Amino acid sequence: MSNTVTDAPVKTGLFIGGEVRDTAESLAIPDPAKPGVIVGHAASASREDVADAVAAAKAAFPAWSALSPQERAAQMAEAIAGIADDRDEDAAILSQENGKVRIEGWIDALVFEIRWNLALMLADEVDTGHTLPVIPGAIPVSTEVTYQALGVVTVIVPFNWPIAILGASLPHALLAGNTAIVKPPPSAPLATTRVIQRVAEKLPPGVLNVITGKDENMTGLIQNTDIAKVCFTGSVNGGKRIMELASKTLTRVTLELGGNDAAVFLEDAILDDTHLDRLYAAIYDTTGQICMNAKRVFVHRSRLDDLLAGLTERLEKAKLGYGLGEGTTMGPLHSPAQKAFVDEIIQEAKDAGADVREFGELPGGELEGGNFVRPAIVVDPDPALRVVTQEQFGPVIPIIPFDSEDEAVRLANDTWGGLCGSVWTADPAAATRVGSQLVCGYVWVNDHGATRLDLRAPFGGMKQSGIGREQGIEGVRAFQDTRAIATIDPAALAAMAH
Repeated sequence: MSNTVTDAPVKTGLFIGGEVRDTAESLAIPDPAKPGVIVGHAASASREDVADAVAAAKAAFPAWSALSPQERAAQMAEAIAGIADDRDEDAAILSQENGKVRIEGWIDALVFEIRWNLALMLADEVDTGHTLPVIPGAIPVSTEVTYQALGVVTVIVPFNWPIAILGASLPHALLAGNTAIVKPPPSAPLATTRVIQRVAEKLPPGVLNVITGKDENMTGLIQNTDIAKVCFTGSVNGGKRIMELASKTLTRVTLELGGNDAAVFLEDAILDDTHLDRLYAAIYDTTGQICMNAKRVFVHRSRLDDLLAGLTERLEKAKLGYGLGEGTTMGPLHSPAQKAFVDEIIQEAKDAGADVREFGELPGGELEGGNFVRPAIVVDPDPALRVVTQEQFGPVIPIIPFDSEDEAVRLANDTWGGLCGSVWTADPAAATRVGSQLVCGYVWVNDHGATRLDLRAPFGGMKQSGIGREQGIEGVRAFQDTRAIATIDPAALAAMAH
C-alpha cells in the first residue's frame, strides 16, 4: 500500500446507460478532520437524471436476465478484473472524505472485491429449483418451482464502509439477473462512485448505473413502479423512511439497519492479548462507526477488572489524528452532528455520576475543530442512560457487570436491535448455549466485528435492526422470486375421475 495522497480535488459524475454524465449542480464533499477543507465534488442528479437511470436499467434488463447465471458470472468476473489497480488512490480518497484511517479505506475496497468474487461462486445455485411430484388420488399435476429475477433494483449504501457494504448485495442482485442503480452516500460518494464506474464500464450499458446527489431528488429510486426492490443499509430511522416511501409503490425492501450489539464475557472468558486486541477492534474500529461493532459489553463481575485493565492498556496507546497521517490509529467521526451526539451522551453519563474514563488527546493545528472525540469507556452505568440504550456510533462503550448467565442473556436481549452479538468463553458448550439465546442474526464466539465476518454467510438483523438477509445464496434469493409451472398428468387426472 503506497502513501498516495490525491492533491487535485476529486470530481465524479453520474454513470447512466454506459455513459458518464455531468450535472449543472454538484455536491461539495467536506473533510471531516479539517474544517473548511473540501475533498472534491460529486455530480448532483436531478429528478430527470434519476428517471433516466431507471429507464436505462429497465431497458438493459431483458437481455441481462435472459443470460444464464454462468454467463452473467463470466461477464462480472471480467468486470471486476483489475479493480485493485487504483486501490491506493481509492483508499486515500475514502480516508479523506470519510475520516477513517488509510488501511481501513484500503480494506473497504478489498472487501468489495472479495464479496463480489464469493458471489460468483454461487452461479450454479442461482437457477436450481425443485419439482413437486404428482400425488396419486390427490394432486394430478407435477410442478416445477424455479426462480426469476425481480427487475431493476436500487442499492443504497451508507458513509461508514460504503464500498464493502455494496459488495454484500450488488453482485448478488446482478448475478440473479437484475439490473441495478447504486446510490453512494451524499456525504462520502467519491471513492465509491470511482470504483463502481470502473466495474460498470465493463458491463453491458444500463446493467449497472451510479447516481449521486441530494436525497430530496432521489425518491425516484424508490417510488417508481419500474423499481422492483430497494436494498438499503443505514440508520433505523433511515430504514423506516425508506419503507414508508416504498409502501406507496409496493416496492420490496431489504433493510440492514443499526445495532446495539452485546458482547458477553462469561466467567471463564480468555482475556489474553489476542482476545483483548479483538475486543478493542470490535469496539473502536472506524472510530466506533460500524453497525456490527460491539455497542454494549457485559462481563462476569469476577472478570470486570481484568477486562478494564486490558482495554485501558490499549486505549492509552490510541492516537487521534488525520486518517492519512503517520501513526494515526483513530480518525474523526464522519459528521459534526454525530460528534455532537456522542459528546452529548458522554456528558449525560458524567452528569449522572457514571464512572467515565477518557483517553487520548484531541489534535490541534489544522485539525483543530475537526469531528474528533476522545475514546471512552463507561463503567457500570445506569442501564437507562443513552450510552447503553442507544447506538453510540462513536468511540465510547458501556462495560456492564453481571452475576449469572441468565442475567447476561436477559440484559443482552433487552434492547431494540438484534444485528449481531458475541459470546466469549473457553467452553464450546457454553458458547452454543448462550449464543443460541441471543436474539440477533449473527453470533461470534471469542471474537466480534466486521473483520471476522464470514462473507459467505447470510447477514442481517432481528427486531429493528432490519428486514431480510444479504450475502450467500440467501442474498441471491433476496433478489429473486419463485415461479411455479404446473403440468397436468393425464393418467393421474383420469384415475381421479373414477
